[in-house]
Amino acid sequence: MQNIETRFGEYLISTDKNKLDLNAIHDFLSNHSGWSDGIPLEKVKISIDNSLNFGIYHKENQIGFARIISDFSTIAYLGDVYLLNKHRGNGISKKLMDFIMEHPNLQGLRRWILLTSTADWLYEKYGFVKIPHPEIYMELYNPKVYEKINNNCS
Repeated sequence: MQNIETRFGEYLISTDKNKLDLNAIHDFLSNHSGWSDGIPLEKVKISIDNSLNFGIYHKENQIGFARIISDFSTIAYLGDVYLLNKHRGNGISKKLMDFIMEHPNLQGLRRWILLTSTADWLYEKYGFVKIPHPEIYMELYNPKVYEKINNNCS
């Protein structure tokens, strides 16, 4: 897949995996996200290797991230979205969402999936809604999976 980038002011959003700061992404996800606390570095690397990634940079330093898991035909899952606190409130999240939603390989999808406990107001601007029929939604969820992995590595 071709790398795509956009610049605005001192910021860059890029799909180039080579620009990603794996350690910065891991630090945020493992220590500050609340949704993947304790995730091992190797799990983050594998998830990046198997996703369409969006890095957000300020003066070449990574300040945010998002990734898409998709078949690029019918469905996409938006996950691991973050922007460091000191860069929030400047419209960067909106630029990121615009960039993601306009990506040429993500057009014409039947379904987008997003799990979030924050920033509903942002995602609603892009058409995301609460599940209209939760009675048909099922999941297998293990919130302590990284505890097991980390305990086995000790």
